[in-house]
Amino acid sequence: MVNCKSLNKTGIRYLLLTLIALGMLFPLFWLLSTAFKSPTEDIFTVSWQLLPQKPTWDNFRSVWQTYPFGRYLFNSTVVAILTVSLNLLFCSLAAYPLARLDFRGRDFLFVVIVATIMIPFQIVMIPLYILTVRLGLRNTYLGIIFPNLASAFGIFLLRQAFQSVPKELEEAARIDGCSELDIWWHIMISGVRPALVTLAIFVFIGAWSDFLWPLIILDRPEHYTLPLGVARLASALDLDWRLIAAGSIISIAPALLLFVFLQKYIIPTDVGSGVKG
Repeated sequence: MVNCKSLNKTGIRYLLLTLIALGMLFPLFWLLSTAFKSPTEDIFTVSWQLLPQKPTWDNFRSVWQTYPFGRYLFNSTVVAILTVSLNLLFCSLAAYPLARLDFRGRDFLFVVIVATIMIPFQIVMIPLYILTVRLGLRNTYLGIIFPNLASAFGIFLLRQAFQSVPKELEEAARIDGCSELDIWWHIMISGVRPALVTLAIFVFIGAWSDFLWPLIILDRPEHYTLPLGVARLASALDLDWRLIAAGSIISIAPALLLFVFLQKYIIPTDVGSGVKG
């Protein structure tokens, strides 16, 4: 017999999750609707409508033609790709010895690294700015990605993933004459791809939407990223919310598309499938 109580509990859970999801997605729906509304529609009346009466692409076209959003998009893409690539490289190189090599002070070093997560960025912002300027990285791509070359969260995540790889694979690779770098690349990296994809998504979204650090380190409009471009758009248009909404959609669309494309790779991987017995 079917347990009616369990079905009722399951239905209530799904109903609550649906309501929470709709509540979280509503601002995005409103932003998308505002971006497609024509100038004749009043978006601040009491009887406002979520769906535009006369959808138009003119807001997107006006934003793209009036302001260098192509340049902003290029800058954000370069910064995000470099940040993700370097973060994955350095975090995986740091996480491997913390997970698989036995050396003195390993656990203490790991605790210190994880403890840095609790330090707010605003505390280290000024020393980072001084160091970046002295290195001559102001108004450069490398200057934007400099604080995100590695992260304590990334090291923690990949260390935990590396520890799940069976030691038998590592020992077999050593018997075959592989060096530590070969083991890291051929065994460990291939065994923790879901964790790498997860970290890549987090880093990409963080780099793509970062506003504070680019605002500090950049003072030339040709180097602006999309968040700075949208802020510049808002200040220049005297809060024309249709155009600001269109610029915001242009800014967040690539991150949403990336998540939709990569979410199928965020699945558990049986790294022990190659071990028998």
